[in-house]
Amino acid sequence: MNTDNKLTQVFKSNRLLLIVAAVYLAVLVTSPEMAFKSMSNSMYYLKEMLIIMPVIFLLTVVIEALVPRDVIVRSFGEKSGVKGNILALILGSISAGPVYAAFPVSKMLLAKGASIGNIVIVLSAWAVVKLPMLANEARFLGVNFMVVRWILTVVAIFIMALVVGKAVKKKDLPAEPELMTGKSPALSVNDSCIGCGLCARVAPEYFVMQDKKADVIKQPRLSDDQTSVQQSVDKCPVQAIEFKQKNAS
Repeated sequence: MNTDNKLTQVFKSNRLLLIVAAVYLAVLVTSPEMAFKSMSNSMYYLKEMLIIMPVIFLLTVVIEALVPRDVIVRSFGEKSGVKGNILALILGSISAGPVYAAFPVSKMLLAKGASIGNIVIVLSAWAVVKLPMLANEARFLGVNFMVVRWILTVVAIFIMALVVGKAVKKKDLPAEPELMTGKSPALSVNDSCIGCGLCARVAPEYFVMQDKKADVIKQPRLSDDQTSVQQSVDKCPVQAIEFKQKNAS
C-alpha cells in the first residue's frame, strides 16, 4: 500500500514529463521521422536553456541580494499604480533572452512584493514587445505596422494584467517546497481582519494589503528573524493574525 502511494506521488509530481514522454513514444511508433525531428528541436531548446538559465538564476540572486524589498514594493507593488505598470512594461521591453528566462525573475519579484498584475505585464512585454523584436518588426513590416501593433498589444497587456490581478491572488500561487515539509512556522490572517494595514507596515516582507484586507505573501522560515512577525501579531487590534508552529507529519 505504501509503495502504491509513493508511485502515485511520483506520478503526480512528474505527470507533465510523463505525458510528454508518452506523446513522444506514440509519435515514434506512428511516425519515426517526425519523432526524430521533434526530439532534435527539443534538444536544441534544452541546450539553449542550459546555457541561458544559469545566467538568469545568477541575475535573480544578485537582484534579490542587492535590491531592497521596499524598492520592489514601491516600484511594482499593489499600490504602485500606473507608475508600476509603466515600469513593468519597460522592464519587460528591455529584457533580453527567451520568455522562459522571465519566469525565475518574475518569481523573485513576486517574493519581494511585486503585484501579480505587474508580473503579467513583465511576462507579456518580455514575450511580445521587446525592443530588439520591435526593431526587426519595423525593418521587415514597416514602422506604421510596428507602432499600431505595439499600441494595441500594450492595451491588451494592461487589460489582461487587470483581469489576472483581480482573478488570481498570491495565496493561490504554489508555496515554496521548503515551507511544506518539516517544522516551519505557519502564518495566516483570519476573517476578522478589519484592513487597518498595521501588519503590512510592521512586517511588509510577510504581509500585503489586498482588497482592503491583509494577506500573507511569504511564510517565515525557521532561520528567519521572526521579530517583525511576532510584533504584527501582538499589535493587531482584532487578533486576526495567527502564527503557530507547524508540526512535521
